[in-house]
Amino acid sequence: MLFYLTLFLIFLYFKIARVHNKEERLNNLVVVQYIVVSVSALLLYNYGFSHQSLWVVLLFSFLFFIVAALMVTVVQLGIFIDGKPLFGVGLLFKLMPFLTGLIVGLLLILLL
Repeated sequence: MLFYLTLFLIFLYFKIARVHNKEERLNNLVVVQYIVVSVSALLLYNYGFSHQSLWVVLLFSFLFFIVAALMVTVVQLGIFIDGKPLFGVGLLFKLMPFLTGLIVGLLLILLL
């Protein structure tokens, strides 16, 4: 179960990172985060292919990719209450370092 949660968070992170690249400038901290999450994704897929069936990993990857894309699209379109966004894209960008730490932490728990 921890494998699937981490896999979903990686897809969510990369979707947020794609939106971040389109709207904001890159700095060194963001590039380091991308590298850390990319290495985590490679380690997670290595673990997944050795402990799960190939078709299960690919199926859940496809489903999580679609769900993460839809979630970020909903945030981009916005849910407005009294003319103010309930949850904005800027808040997603501020949560990226915490999401990176969560992904690495879950991966360490999974691998140890």
